[in-house]
Order: sequence, then structure tokens, then C-alpha cells
Amino acid sequence: MSGGLSARIKGIDLHVPAEMATPALARKLDDGSYEADEARAASLCVREGFRVLELGAGLGFVTAVCAKGTAPENILAVEANPALIPVIEDTLARNGAQGATVLHGAVVPRADEGATAPFHVADEMQASRLGAKGARNVEVPLVGFHDLLRAHRPHVVLIDIEGAEAQLFDRPWRCPLRFCVIELHPRRYPPRAVKRIVDAMSAMSMTYDPAASRGKVLGFRRVWADGEG
Repeated sequence: MSGGLSARIKGIDLHVPAEMATPALARKLDDGSYEADEARAASLCVREGFRVLELGAGLGFVTAVCAKGTAPENILAVEANPALIPVIEDTLARNGAQGATVLHGAVVPRADEGATAPFHVADEMQASRLGAKGARNVEVPLVGFHDLLRAHRPHVVLIDIEGAEAQLFDRPWRCPLRFCVIELHPRRYPPRAVKRIVDAMSAMSMTYDPAASRGKVLGFRRVWADGEG
């Protein structure tokens, strides 16, 4: 990719096309704060042999961090913004993680085959999200979350989908989950939605993980019963 902005954060090489290199993003890349809490949590949770499901891959930075802990072939990254798909693929190529799978789609609890929905692409890519109103709406495929869990069977789930995470706790997750990291968006849902997320995690034998948590990034880890693990 020619032009744009290049950076190296925590050993990961990134390149942002000129049309996406907003001043706010440039500052975060320059001071190393771009997705710093998510990357830190991923580096703590992802281990050799673990399968990883990442919802909301952004530039592919956290995806590449995950590939340092497990084989790229174990990683499935999902991103709704179509403009970011080639950026993610470029990030993976720059960092020797081409084996990771990148899927274009917006994640919802369930999706019929061929279903789509309007996705709002904001000037600041971090604010892009499903269902928001705005002049730059694009139609994107919908991806069923529970279908992803059944197909990929992740040990680690990483979620940063700008508020849509509140919908994903409608029923227990069927996968060998050991760690989950969620960036909460409390301005987009009431406190009872945060409680529902925490309660759902607890019902799946997951507990708060202080090592992986910081600010709005909330980490959970599996609690093993006697004789498990």
C-alpha cells in the first residue's frame, strides 16, 4: 500500500491508508495507545494451540498479537467495515500471520443465509457500527455468532464491536471457552446490559480476570471445577 501512515507497536508493523489516517488515529499510533489494553489482554490470554475468535478486527493489530501466541491458522477474525478487510490482510502479511482467516461481516446472535444490514462507516473507523444512522451506510453481510462458535470452537473470544456485544449473551456459548475479553461501550446501553453480560459470563463458569481487565476492557477466565483443567 503506497502513501498513508506506517507504525510499529509492540513489535507489530502496521500501515494505514491515507484516507483512513485521521489525526486522532495518527496520535494513537504515534504514542502507542492504539488498542493497547486489548493487545495487552490478548497477549495474556492467547496460548499455544488455542483457537481464537476475534470480533471487530480493526486494523488487524490485535489479530497479529494473537498470532504471536498461537498458530495463525487457529485465528478467525471478523470485521464489518469492508474498507478494513484489505488493511487487516496487509497487517497479517507484514507480520507473517497470513494463515489467519479474515471474514467480512457484522456479527449478530443469529443470521439467515444471505442476510444483510446497513452498517454505518464513520470518519473515525473506531466509531463505525451496525445500525447507526449516517450518510455513509453500506450494506454488509450478517454473520451468526452462535454459528461461529459451533464452527470454530474457540478457546479465546475477543470482542470489540461498538456496542453490539450486548446482543451476544442471549444464551450460553457452546465452545471450549477459557478466556474472553470484551470492550464495553456503556454509553450505548444501560447498566443492566453490562450486568447481563457479567451474569451470562458467570453462568458459563467464567469469572472476572483482573490481569486482563483495564478500564472499559473487561476480561474473564474459566473457573475450573474440582477435577477439571
